[in-house]
Amino acid sequence: MFDRVIITYRGATYEIGRGWEFYGIWMNGAPRSQPLERWPETPEGWSAAWTRFTSIEAPGTIVPVGKTTAPVGSAAGQDTMTVGRGAIPAGRKIAAAALLGVGVALGIAGLFPGYIGAASLAQQAEQVVPHAIYLAVWTASAVLILLGGARLRVGALLGLGLSAVTFGLFFADAGLAIAGTTTSGGAGLVLSFLGWLACAAGSVLAFLIRPVGAAGRPVPLARPRGARVGPFVLIVLAGLGVAAAFAPAWDTFTLRTATGQVQSVTAGNAFDNPGLVVTGDLVVMIVLAALVVMAALWRPVRYGAVLLAGAAIPMAAQAISALVQAGGTPSPAAFGISSAQASRLGLTISAGLTPAFWIYCLFLVALIVSCIWMLFPPPAAAAPATVVPAGAGGQDRNEPDPDPGHVDGEASAESPDGAAPPELETAPSGTAPSGTAPSGTAAGAREADNAAG
Repeated sequence: MFDRVIITYRGATYEIGRGWEFYGIWMNGAPRSQPLERWPETPEGWSAAWTRFTSIEAPGTIVPVGKTTAPVGSAAGQDTMTVGRGAIPAGRKIAAAALLGVGVALGIAGLFPGYIGAASLAQQAEQVVPHAIYLAVWTASAVLILLGGARLRVGALLGLGLSAVTFGLFFADAGLAIAGTTTSGGAGLVLSFLGWLACAAGSVLAFLIRPVGAAGRPVPLARPRGARVGPFVLIVLAGLGVAAAFAPAWDTFTLRTATGQVQSVTAGNAFDNPGLVVTGDLVVMIVLAALVVMAALWRPVRYGAVLLAGAAIPMAAQAISALVQAGGTPSPAAFGISSAQASRLGLTISAGLTPAFWIYCLFLVALIVSCIWMLFPPPAAAAPATVVPAGAGGQDRNEPDPDPGHVDGEASAESPDGAAPPELETAPSGTAPSGTAPSGTAAGAREADNAAG
């Protein structure tokens, strides 16, 4: 599962596929221990490999492995996608993008009615900013899905990571409304939650779409080996640090009276809330940690970076929300004091951030840097090799493969050139082509503490 060669296209003499973080060309039937030529596992590497493959292979003989379809480049089947093992029309990606579009529209509508109590999200800067970030990312996800090809997978993973983490945030908001004694959830909360539901459904639907040529169950996870172990540990530690630092209080308020009395209070501790709110915060932390581990194990690694970005965006929005709130002037009403009383006492209130918040930011920066590193990993060293004529090397290409450990796979055939970088798919060993396809709110519970005093 971790070190096998995945063959995606085969011609009369040669075959092309993926090894461990590289694309390669092999002779048909030859051992897979070393490719004839290899390129790094990047979009540029795939393009170079495909160009080389089509230049040395006999024209009209290239077909996806496991499919008796027309040769690559044929117009047949270009607008067909598959989910699981069955072919479906490309309209499935339109349905996924439409769900995301509906969710974004509901989210925008939810900005204006009352959210928690009478106040709307649009009336609170620290609340509307993170919501706007979520809606922008879901919109970008819908556009990527509509563009199709490799972008569809990017859009699906981006929306999936965002939807998974924001579920806990919306749950915490709903829990706060349910547990509230003086405030309750308004139409804004209902519309925003329905928007999240539609966006999550669209992201999942897009994630389930598999390109033509995909068969069986995907195996996108691979344990790190060698030089990959160190970065994997650092990414996981950064993610766990963000999850753990999400729990302590971030907000600090200093009250000063005209007589010189000073009092400081903190707010935002994830565990100093009603039970449903605490549950929502715990869901955020657990889901984030799980997604970070999955993203670090994901192959190709650039897709793991997209999943990690989707999970990190709402956490970054939480930090932005806290900074926006700290930069504003707190209302005395948040502490149960009317404006008239505050004026009579000469009371002034200033907001700040606790050391826990800055620790959170430190871990978050480390997570973002890890995401960028995964998105643009250093190119793998390519072993120099030269394509040799068929029959060279003492192995006749018509003989059975002496290496029973190899696995043939299938990949996408959707691209203008007839081939896109293959997904990691596997089929049984030795299989030959058979003709059948085997919170939404950043303030959330944290800032809601301030409203409750």
